[in-house]
Amino acid sequence: MQDDKNSWDEDYRRRGLLWGGSVRLLPGLFPGARILELGCGDGKSLHAMAGRGWEVVAIDSSPEASTLCRDRTGGETCDRVIIADARSCPFRDASFDVIFATHVLGHLPFSGRLRISREIHRLLRAPGTLFFADFSDRDFRYGTGTETEPGTFRRGTGIITHYFTVEETTGLFSQFTARSITEHPWSMRVRGKDLKRSEIQGEFSKQSPG
Repeated sequence: MQDDKNSWDEDYRRRGLLWGGSVRLLPGLFPGARILELGCGDGKSLHAMAGRGWEVVAIDSSPEASTLCRDRTGGETCDRVIIADARSCPFRDASFDVIFATHVLGHLPFSGRLRISREIHRLLRAPGTLFFADFSDRDFRYGTGTETEPGTFRRGTGIITHYFTVEETTGLFSQFTARSITEHPWSMRVRGKDLKRSEIQGEFSKQSPG
């Protein structure tokens, strides 16, 4: 998911499966939970959801990514993989128990991030849970590229990345109850160098009115 999906299409077309490695421990959710993954990409996370008894729907704005996702999951992991814009999802209000937004909002300008936050609130049932993750401003790539907005940078591929703070994340999801918001750092070794990665991870709940 990105403000210009053509940049993502070109990247997936050129490089194929972009996301390797293992998926972090998925939360324990009740059987039959209806789940939406925003920005499913090439299906790395969906593949890890197989066999858990969840009803999963996934969207991505990139047709190339959606094709790779369907091929990777073999049609067994999720009921549907849909080409759609997370800023305006083709689902009814209160359609999902859980929404995953992992490295999705950070590829949009502020106006897009705000729209997706509102969409998530619309789509979640109460009580429902949002799991959020995106890069923090302590990540080693912060500042790389051309700054298009405060904390947002466009690199040579045309893809933008926004780097979050804990305070900003709290504000973006102020209509939810925050269960946890933490900064998670780790090291990535590339060509003999330790590079510092860092992301903001949050779990939020939508409460019933009143």
